[in-house]
Amino acid sequence: MIIYPAIDCIGGQAVRLYKGDYGKVTSYNDDPVSVALGFESCGAKRVHLVDLDGARTGEPVNHALFADIKQKTNLFCEVGGGIRTVERISEYLGVGVDRVIIGTAAIERRGFVKEAVKAFGCDKIAVGIDIRDGNAATRGWMNTTDTGVFEFFDMMTADGCKTFICTDISKDGAMQGTNVDLYRELSTRYDVDLIASGVVSSYEDIKRLKALGIHGAIIGKALYTGDMDLKKALEAAK
Repeated sequence: MIIYPAIDCIGGQAVRLYKGDYGKVTSYNDDPVSVALGFESCGAKRVHLVDLDGARTGEPVNHALFADIKQKTNLFCEVGGGIRTVERISEYLGVGVDRVIIGTAAIERRGFVKEAVKAFGCDKIAVGIDIRDGNAATRGWMNTTDTGVFEFFDMMTADGCKTFICTDISKDGAMQGTNVDLYRELSTRYDVDLIASGVVSSYEDIKRLKALGIHGAIIGKALYTGDMDLKKALEAAK
């Protein structure tokens, strides 16, 4: 299973939100490039980058920062947050980003994912679904839609998406462990690369997800608080 250490950015700083609440922000580092270099030195091969400013406003703010991370590391970089046009996807891929994540636009602009997959290939496109009470949430988790998680997966797989990043907002940043039942159900229903996000807070969580055959897991807060060691997490995922 692939481990994706996370760098979520607001105003150029590495931060974490508590359960998706922009009013509950903790800043951990004002130099995200150094954070990425630190992840790489621990043996990470990939990194998950999120522009939380962009997720909320629809206009990426941390584009140059993410380009800098890609330039100064050898990490596979996937980026999300405010990516809602083909032009924006092209901009990120143009600076070397390996994969972009479509979230809000996947729901609000029906057909956009299909268009993106056709234009850039399914290996360059992932879809992010943020789940609150069984439904998809959009715009930086501020809005909860009427679209259920399985309805969403049905639509996106029909549009050609092969990689999904799934966040259970109710557990994100709460250090309460992973929603095993949800990921088991999704991995059973769909033949896709599923990346669990916002839920890994222990090495046992990694082992549970690995046992389900999950493609990857994103680790955020637990790394910043010191509750998990990245080297040990990478070893647990082997």
